[in-house]
Amino acid sequence: MGEWLEYAAAWLVLKALGALPRPLARATGAAVVALAFQFRPRLRRVAEFNLRLAFPVSSDAERRRVIHGLVRQVGWMAGEFSQFPRYTRKVIERIVMLDGFENFAEARARGKGVIFLTGHMSAWELAPFAHALYGYPLHFLVRPIDNARVDALINQYRCLSGNRPIDKNQSARAMLKVLQEGGTVGILADVNTSLEEGAFVGFFGVPASTTTGLARIALRTDAAIVPGFLFWDASLRKYRLRFEPAIELARTSDEAADIHENTARFTRVIEACIRAHPDQWIWVHKRWKTRPPDEKPLYPF
Repeated sequence: MGEWLEYAAAWLVLKALGALPRPLARATGAAVVALAFQFRPRLRRVAEFNLRLAFPVSSDAERRRVIHGLVRQVGWMAGEFSQFPRYTRKVIERIVMLDGFENFAEARARGKGVIFLTGHMSAWELAPFAHALYGYPLHFLVRPIDNARVDALINQYRCLSGNRPIDKNQSARAMLKVLQEGGTVGILADVNTSLEEGAFVGFFGVPASTTTGLARIALRTDAAIVPGFLFWDASLRKYRLRFEPAIELARTSDEAADIHENTARFTRVIEACIRAHPDQWIWVHKRWKTRPPDEKPLYPF
């Protein structure tokens, strides 16, 4: 029964927001997320702890401003997501502008596939959706939602523009096939990972367990790693999908060292984007949760 209730709630929210004009859907989404955030004090504690760790000299007022911005961005994303069935190429051009697209095009022309390195910035679900509507559909790596019905509903919306999901738990073979065919795979590489799947690299000056799968795949396929981040540009009143030049891979005779070094390079690029737009990243995520076996937990709650 609980599974059906979750599905019904998700369906109703998407349909209710989707029936509204886009500006009202975004405003309503922001209001709903802000209200829900008030009833989740744990999330605020995590965000405040993370911000003290990443920006130790920032004032409490500045941290509150960042958290407010984060909550608003997530709410706006809910509104945008609900509108996906309405979005066409013509509509998306008014909402999302491409910046540095020549970097992606150049990497794609190499013919060895492209790994779209990204993170949970702003309305991150909008980035691959817009990318596909601009004419370049991709496969995206996702962790399935526990509720299978909700997972299917969310992926139905995600795939309306031509994108296709790859289950994170069964990703290696599928990713290799896509890249070998010259396709594009989008990967959110800014989350905590387990000891078995990751390596500790610096993230805001603190070692963070980070997936090494991206580096392994890149070294094996020679696919281009192109950073692409979506962020809200207040001066333009629209989103900017910015592509950076492909990241040069470290290649030596020491594979383990190369994997670690490339993972660190990818993480530095993500950190630079977050530093540029701190109020648009998901500080409510326990990014430093996994610790080395001989180290105590970092989070005190």
